[in-house]
Formats: sequence, C-alpha cells, structure tokens
Amino acid sequence: MNTLNTTTRVQPVNDAKDPIARGTLALNAPQKVLIAGGVIAGLLLLIHLLDTQHISQSLLLGIGLLLGYTLFHARFGFTSAFRRIMAVGNGQAMRSHMLMLAVAVTLFAPILAYGTTIFGGPVAGYVAPLGVSLLVGSFVFGIGMQLGGGCASGTLYAIGGGRSVMFITFIFFIIGATIGAYHLPFWTEEMPAYAPYSLATSTGLGYTGAWLVSLALFGLIAWVTLVIEKKRAAPKMAPVPSESGWKRIFRGSWPLFAAAIVLALLNALTLLTRGQPWGITSAFTLWGSKIASGLGVDVASWGYWQGANAAALDASIFADSTTVLNIGIIIGAFIASAAGGLFKFTQITVGNFAASVIGGLMMGYGARLAFGCNIGAYFGGIASFSLHGYIWGILAMAGTFLALYLRPLFGLSVPKSNDSVC
Repeated sequence: MNTLNTTTRVQPVNDAKDPIARGTLALNAPQKVLIAGGVIAGLLLLIHLLDTQHISQSLLLGIGLLLGYTLFHARFGFTSAFRRIMAVGNGQAMRSHMLMLAVAVTLFAPILAYGTTIFGGPVAGYVAPLGVSLLVGSFVFGIGMQLGGGCASGTLYAIGGGRSVMFITFIFFIIGATIGAYHLPFWTEEMPAYAPYSLATSTGLGYTGAWLVSLALFGLIAWVTLVIEKKRAAPKMAPVPSESGWKRIFRGSWPLFAAAIVLALLNALTLLTRGQPWGITSAFTLWGSKIASGLGVDVASWGYWQGANAAALDASIFADSTTVLNIGIIIGAFIASAAGGLFKFTQITVGNFAASVIGGLMMGYGARLAFGCNIGAYFGGIASFSLHGYIWGILAMAGTFLALYLRPLFGLSVPKSNDSVC
C-alpha cells in the first residue's frame, strides 16, 4: 500500500520545523498515569493555597488550569497567527483573535465601569504609557516570539505539552525579563514617553462608546484579513488530530472560535477575581529577581522594585496571582496533552537551541519595556480599551515580518504560498 496517498498533513502540537505527517487524525490513547500526576499536582497546590493564601488565589489556580487546557486543545497561538498572516496571508487565526477581543471588550466594559471585584476590591484594566519603551519593546518581542517558538502563553502551554526546547526559551525569557526590569527606568524616564491613553476615559466616549469603536475596529481588521487571504490565495491551516462527539471537550481539538470565546470569558473572570486582567510576564520578572537576590544581587534597589512592587520581593511567590495563573496554565496544558495522548519530549537541535536562547531573551526584555506581552499588552491592553495594546500589536507584527528572514538561519520554517497547508 502506498502510504504517501494516505498521509494527512496536520498542524503540529508545537512550532516544529514542518507539519507532522500522520496517516490519521485520530488521537492517541490517553496517558492515564500522566493525567493522574497532573491532577495530583494541581490538588496539592490547591491545598497549599487554601491553607496559606486568600481564597482568590485558589480561584485563580482554577482559572489557570482552564486557560492551559483551552490553549493546548485549540493550539491557540499568537506567534503562529502573526506568522501566517505576514508570510502567506492566512488570517484564520487572526480572525479568532478579533472574536476573542470582541467578546472580551463586551465583558470588560461593564466590569471596568462598575469598578469592583467579586471580593470588593478595586478593578483596573491594563492601560499603559505610550513612548519609546513601548515601541522598542513590542518590536523586540515580535522578533523574539518568532525565534523562541512561542509567545508568553505559548511558552507555558508548550512546556505543559512536553516541547523540550521551550524549557530553554522559558529560562531565557525569565532572564530577559529580569534584565529588562533593571533597565526599565532608563527607557521610561530618560526616553520620550507620554501618558496612558484609554479609548474610554481619555476620549469622552465612555465605556459604551469605546466598546462600539472597538467592535468596529475588530470587524474592519477581520474584513482586511479576508481580503488579504483571497488576494494571496493563502493555504488553509492544517487540521489537528481530534476526538469526535462529546469526547472532544475533554480530549480536543477545539475549534479556534470556541477557544476564543472561552479565553475571553476566563480573562474577564480573572479581572473580576483579582482586579486586573490576565497577565504572564510580571511573574517571570519576579522569579528572576528573587533568584538574582538569592545570588547576592541588590535587586531591591532597582527602580522597578520600588513602591507598590516592593512587597512582592519579600512575599511568597504563591502570594503573587500571576505566578499562580502561570503554574495553573502549565498544569492545565500538561493534563490536556496527556488526555490527548500527546505528551512527549521533543528533540533539541543546535539551531532551535540558539533560536530559543535569543528569542527568550528578546521576549523577556521586550515584554518588560512594552508593559506586557501578547497577553498583558495585546489581549489585556486592547480588552481594557488601551491605545498601547493596538500599538503593541502593530509593532509586534513588524517584528514578526523581520523575523521571517531570520528564522531560516536557525533551521526554522516559514510558511510558503505554495504549501498545501500552513
């Protein structure tokens, strides 16, 4: 039998060099031992949080688990979405971003207007300053995520799925974020900067007006991706190995539109629980700074760790809500990958190792300068009606374009217009 005629090219679990060739789109058997291990790890952490932290931390752990589960089952990417639209004009994933943002602003608007969490605390969106720091940071992050093989959320869920090289990206992401915190006063105080700008509170539109403007922008962007896709005759996204029927809920894969809605709901729930949207990279800075402090570096004297941030250095990492969310994402993605029978450590080459080191450093440094990553700045910023979120997306897209020429130097693939799938 000629297996070449029965092979289907499918979307890889991670950012591999080429799509994985499979003779079937069926999933492997569940890895029950790994599932049990993931559940036990989650329960042990939950018990610790219930015993030592405010109840909100336990709720955030649950949200993190669901975020990781969703990200993995949908292979919901930001890195790949930017790369596909820039390389071959495929806008399927970008349209899922617009749906996610549309649902998010619809939920964020009343929460931000009301201004109170479910525990009675204050609520604030991610509305960050505009300036050189934002421009440089988001551009650098855009390059870094294409070399590192994943964005901030992609790094976490790829680790949960067993992609070995992403552990390298993760380590250097933390190092880059820590260096960025050390340098941040230069970028924010000595470089040109302007006040934060909100479409809701800086314009007089209010949250209702800003919501309508946002929906119009998302619709326009989605339409533009369709025009580009048709003009460039873009290849379709490769299918993903999947279960069928109700089992698909637990074993995957999930449609992008379903994941977009779930991620928006979970981000809104995060906002209601801790008073801030979903974020990732501030925890990387905290972890790196604590390690540096343990090695004798006077981290406490850095400008980044003055004021409201100072207390976090002395507190347990489990008192940090972003840390809890991040750990939850890793565990949730691990359980999801094991449920699909897909957890497997992957090969590390000289090329992807070098790309991960450079990409991780660039993402960490860029995220600190740009006041967030693809989640905190792009997703959370736009959902919070902040102009900096839109600027972040544009500059990260520009960084992605440059990175298309850099990826092949490390043996990383770039989609081509004559590919059957991308």
